[in-house]
Amino acid sequence: MPVRVIGMIGVAPPAGTALHVIGGGVSPSFLGEFAQAHEKAGFDLVLVGYYSSSAEGFAVASYAASRTTTLGYLVAHRPGLVAPTLAARTIATFDALWGGRLAVHIIAGNSDEDMQRDGDFTPKDERYERAAEYLDVMRRVWTCTEPFDYDGRFYQFRKVFPDVRPIQQPYPELLFGGSSPGALVMGAQHCDTFAMFGEPRAETAERMAEFRQLAAGFGRPAPKFNMSFRPIIGRTEGEAWDKANKVLADLKAATPHPRGQDLSGKRLVDIAARGDIQDERLWMPVAALSGGKGNTSCLVGSAEQVAEALLKYYRMGITSFLMRGFDPLNDAAEYGQELIPRLKAGALAIDRETALAA
Repeated sequence: MPVRVIGMIGVAPPAGTALHVIGGGVSPSFLGEFAQAHEKAGFDLVLVGYYSSSAEGFAVASYAASRTTTLGYLVAHRPGLVAPTLAARTIATFDALWGGRLAVHIIAGNSDEDMQRDGDFTPKDERYERAAEYLDVMRRVWTCTEPFDYDGRFYQFRKVFPDVRPIQQPYPELLFGGSSPGALVMGAQHCDTFAMFGEPRAETAERMAEFRQLAAGFGRPAPKFNMSFRPIIGRTEGEAWDKANKVLADLKAATPHPRGQDLSGKRLVDIAARGDIQDERLWMPVAALSGGKGNTSCLVGSAEQVAEALLKYYRMGITSFLMRGFDPLNDAAEYGQELIPRLKAGALAIDRETALAA
């Protein structure tokens, strides 16, 4: 399977070293430039994130799609804020209008505080139960061949039958992330791809095996896996480490002390406590500083070295990587010069090697 590279776009230029790119008022010119830079660099999709204060994701992705030709959009979506029938039609409409250039990242909300800004006071465990029901309804809307009724704990519908269908069959890819039991059960039942923050290879292998077993228990197809990293690359390894140390110094000067983490963030903080560098070049101080928020696991080295590190995960079965930097626009362009071509060429070589050995 060809490797897939996912970036992340924001709507306004960040100020200085950027830990997050979701916030800010909308700058159409910057959004268009940001999306085009990812397309030119060879990214396959870009994530459009979600906070209760951020610009609406499907509108952002639609505008960016109008400024690009092949780039796909991974839109973060919180189940529960709109009816699942409406969400299913929104997603199908986008997919039809933009030629199948859509995937959806399901987030049940890692922060009660942020959920409450949108008026949702549902406890987190219950949000995952609701999300599972929500996804069940959406998948039925996309695949139904005749009107259906639905009687669940959270949703009831009568004679549902849509006029609009996704181009992608049976429907656009559904990704999710999380480490809590509720998140994993929801994803194993209803999602296609498990998106994880970057962890050492030993922990990654354990998580993949456990999730495969969980998905199989629900009779689902073998899941796919995505992993997020912040590559910090230089012409030499020494130059890359100099850049990494400057990033950390900038963030220490600007970042307040982190508050509580979700379980995925706590995993990163616990890994960071074991040492700054894991495996050969997985660098964890930014994850420790940020409380594990914002996919802050870094890979540091030359483009060749970072590609080699990513390909070790690819051999394990991680077939897509979300990569973004701390200088988001310029880093996206830099990744396209050597890192992405090396990663994609290396993955093809591994695929040929595997086919010959079969």
